[in-house]
Amino acid sequence: MKPPPQGVPEGGRPALAPAVPVRHPGRWAGAVVVAVLAAMLLHALVANPQFHWPVIRQYLFDPSILHGLGVTLELTALAMLIGVAGGTVLAIMRLSPNPVLSGTAWFYVWVFRGTPLLVQLLFWNFLGALWNRLSIGVPFGGALGLSDGGAFWSADTNKLIPLFVAALLGLGLNEAAYMAEIIRGGIQSVSSGQTEAALALGMRQSTTMRRIVLPQAMRVIIPPTGNETISMLKTTSLVSAISLEELLRAGENIYSRTFQTIPLLVVVSIWYLFLTSVLTVAQYYVERYYARGANRALPPTPPQRLYRLLRGADRRTGGPR
Repeated sequence: MKPPPQGVPEGGRPALAPAVPVRHPGRWAGAVVVAVLAAMLLHALVANPQFHWPVIRQYLFDPSILHGLGVTLELTALAMLIGVAGGTVLAIMRLSPNPVLSGTAWFYVWVFRGTPLLVQLLFWNFLGALWNRLSIGVPFGGALGLSDGGAFWSADTNKLIPLFVAALLGLGLNEAAYMAEIIRGGIQSVSSGQTEAALALGMRQSTTMRRIVLPQAMRVIIPPTGNETISMLKTTSLVSAISLEELLRAGENIYSRTFQTIPLLVVVSIWYLFLTSVLTVAQYYVERYYARGANRALPPTPPQRLYRLLRGADRRTGGPR
């Protein structure tokens, strides 16, 4: 009987060669350099007495800071609500075959995206310099010679638009211009064939938009909307220019009295970073929710990855399963 060739067992199949993991010395060297730089940065932050960490701890939960934080959150939520609602209307107007509606929406977006937000905030704050009273009445009543200009109702502009309302109008109306383009892009990302199929089945235009187009467009709309929300949170600091006491203005008011500029700026930055982190986590789960229709299996969440990593470590060490 002829013996099998060398390296081939008697069963006829060759033995598998042991797998040798590929070594990546460059990656480890890069990781060491990054770790050293991170340690140097941390040491510079902790060891530098000019940061005045006790002062930061003293003012982190100061009532003025917490009040400014509440105003910042309120402005962010309301401005985004105005932005999303107004942006949806503007996007539908922009896609309308009616040239008056589409032209009006285009003009709005052109004006509010083309001028700086700070200028818009100042404009709303000083609107009383243009019209000292705002009224509702007969159009062109003043030119027609009607009494009181044909006004049914009127009010003092400065009382009708106080600081908070001026800030809200500036932020919300500006955001609506950006959200209009985001929503328009999301709607146009849905194939026109689906709209035609829905209309052929007898669906109305509004039902097709609500049940067919918008649910699919949300996958495209949600990520930039999340970015806009996080950006809005930080953009609210611009209203300090019109003396509304939000988070940054509250910090400015304190360090103008105590001259602790850097510690108060660190306090404000800590709160912004905390709120941004919370919004980032919320954006991740909202995107994951709307991705269900596009992916067969969703990727694991960070807690699920950590659980699987620990479970794999238990199995390798012979621990509980």
